[in-house]
Amino acid sequence: MTIAYWCVLVAILLPYPFTVIAKASKRGFDNNKPRTWLGELEGRGARANWAQMNTFEALPGFIGAVVVAHLVNGPQFWIDLLAVNFIALRLAYGYAYVADHATLRSICWFAALGCVVALFVVSA
Repeated sequence: MTIAYWCVLVAILLPYPFTVIAKASKRGFDNNKPRTWLGELEGRGARANWAQMNTFEALPGFIGAVVVAHLVNGPQFWIDLLAVNFIALRLAYGYAYVADHATLRSICWFAALGCVVALFVVSA
């Protein structure tokens, strides 16, 4: 299995630490209506919840790009490098979101999207 495929597994697991941060941010978590409870969070907890939602949203494009890059036998070095950079940028994105660094968050988001696009480009 390639490094890029391992990065897919990491990307799938990446939202969950943000979920833990969100749920730990306020007492009284209600597992009967978790989305309503999470929707009422403010501050750090709300930002952690938004980070986990956006991290889930980023998954399909990344997974698709890695799979397509492998299917067309793209250059493995670049596939692996871009996948690792995507993970690093998404980690930085989540940190920036929770820490309320909006500009850094946006830069990381855009750069991670660039990695997804680059996976297609280097494999073309």
